[in-house]
Amino acid sequence: MKRILMIVTYSLLFGFAQIALAGPLDEAKAKAHLQAVADGNLDAVMRDYTDDAYMDWVGGPLDGRYRGKAAIGEVWKKFIANNGGKPRPAKFGKLEAFANPNGTTVVTPAEYGGEHPVKVWHVLTYRDASLATEIWQIAPAIKVSP
Repeated sequence: MKRILMIVTYSLLFGFAQIALAGPLDEAKAKAHLQAVADGNLDAVMRDYTDDAYMDWVGGPLDGRYRGKAAIGEVWKKFIANNGGKPRPAKFGKLEAFANPNGTTVVTPAEYGGEHPVKVWHVLTYRDASLATEIWQIAPAIKVSP
């Protein structure tokens, strides 16, 4: 018993057990967030952001760094309007989650169709179950497997 306790303690100290912390809650929130983007549902897109969240949009006409929920909301309004306010067909790659006690980062490639199709590498970081950081890397070469 003492040996098992020692192994668990060292695993926690050195981060070996951190993979187990990749919670389904953050992955489910990330999936819902990305689907809301595809659906053009601004209220659902904005739901999980912290007030001081930031977004880095890398490439394309919306390129820039946006700080705070209000600024991020304006970016999403432009993205949704760019497709006439209609839902976009979307394909998402496999979500991968990486976690430790301070938060979870979820990454996935995606292809959004519509009037102006876009391919994106998503990086979403959740802290205390809220979306704190989002990176939209425009990546024209991405191919999402069916």
